[in-house]
Amino acid sequence: MFADTPEPPYIAVIFTSLRSDADAVDYGTTAARMMELAQQQPGFLGVESARGSDRLGITVSYWTDEASITSWKRHFEHMEAQANGRARWYEQYVLRICHVKKQSEYSAAR
Repeated sequence: MFADTPEPPYIAVIFTSLRSDADAVDYGTTAARMMELAQQQPGFLGVESARGSDRLGITVSYWTDEASITSWKRHFEHMEAQANGRARWYEQYVLRICHVKKQSEYSAAR
C-alpha cells in the first residue's frame, strides 16, 4: 500500500538493503515490531516497503522533520534491531535521507 502522506514538505528516509540468508523468522518478527513502534513515534507519517526474490529490499519511511528521525534512530529497541541487522540480517545497506519538495499522484479509474 501507499503511505498517506501530507502535502510537502516532509522528509523521506530510504533504506535499501540486501538481506543475508540468516534467521528469516527472527527478522520477520523484528521487522513487524519495528513497524509497530515506528507508527507510534511522533512525526511518523507512513511507510512503503518492497523486497524482491533477489533479497534486495527498499523501505521508504516518511517523517515530518529531522528531529523525529533522530529520535526514532535512538529508540532503544530500534538501536537493538539496527545492531542485529548489521550482525545477522544484512549483507549490505544504504540509508538516504531526502527532503520531499513536491509530489504528484495518479490512479487509474476503476
